[in-house]
Amino acid sequence: MFLNSWSIALVICNLVVLFLMVLASRSGVRVLLFWDPESDANRQIQLENEIWLTSTLVEYALAVQIISLMVFVLAADYFSNSIAGAMCATGSLLANDFGVPALLVKIGAVFFYGFWIVLHQIDIRSESYPLVRMKYLYLLLLLPLLILDISLVMIYIGGLKPDIITSCCAVVFGDSTGKGTNLLSGFTHEMSISLFYATTLAIILAGVFLIMKWRPWVGLVFSSFWLWYFLLALMVTTTVFSPYIYAMPFHKCPFCILKPEYHYIGFMVYAALLIGAFFGMSTVIVEPLKKIEGLRGVVSRFQLTAVKVALVTLTVFTVLSSYHFFRYMAIGGEG
Repeated sequence: MFLNSWSIALVICNLVVLFLMVLASRSGVRVLLFWDPESDANRQIQLENEIWLTSTLVEYALAVQIISLMVFVLAADYFSNSIAGAMCATGSLLANDFGVPALLVKIGAVFFYGFWIVLHQIDIRSESYPLVRMKYLYLLLLLPLLILDISLVMIYIGGLKPDIITSCCAVVFGDSTGKGTNLLSGFTHEMSISLFYATTLAIILAGVFLIMKWRPWVGLVFSSFWLWYFLLALMVTTTVFSPYIYAMPFHKCPFCILKPEYHYIGFMVYAALLIGAFFGMSTVIVEPLKKIEGLRGVVSRFQLTAVKVALVTLTVFTVLSSYHFFRYMAIGGEG
């Protein structure tokens, strides 16, 4: 499967990102060993010039790796055309033992890559650059995750065979009992919807409170709600809302909503959810940085912006994912 356009795009992205990160890791080791902002020695001056370029390259490399999540899903959907039994990315990802782990690692890694970018942006907004050591230590810790991310993708693509018979999304995400529960969650639809909208309301209330008056413990609650909401929203979108988008009660799939026949609504739905969850969880991640001299104002401004972005994207996600469900009810659907 390596000899097609999607595989080639993924391989090129992965190799370029890995090369830049390994190159940056060399600078990271030098920073941890020799960085001294109080020194005016030639080595310190050279190191300061070096990390400006290195940090920019790392920022772009991680941004590319974040975007590669979308490329990976689109590639898996394309592979379904060549695999027996696969109708979308679901079947392709289940075609060997590495597809689903690769996807899960990429989704989780997106947040860790993004947190480095946030750390870097906060650092360069302070005159003293107090986070240089921290962000390069974090960079070195990210390298094993990046290698795992890339390795799983490569092994998955290399292990795909056209003659493999796999399952379609209707089998994987279908009802297991015929009584309203599903294989993915085990919750009834009513319970899933209640939890979904209750959590949405709780996030909105916590976010509005934070905008009016910042309290660290409320920020912790806000971020914790977002972590729970991210997982819940993926489940509810797949098992509850997607059949209304497809207008097919037994078609439950998180990937088919990315297709053109559904107006690519999945891209907007998942983009809003990922962005909201990232900024929502970032608010508590950066809270300890306020204790560092020169960063309190910078961090506070970021947190306020992050809360506002999280609330806006939460609204977008809720409207887009719920629209077909409420439209169906409004025109005389289920009572």
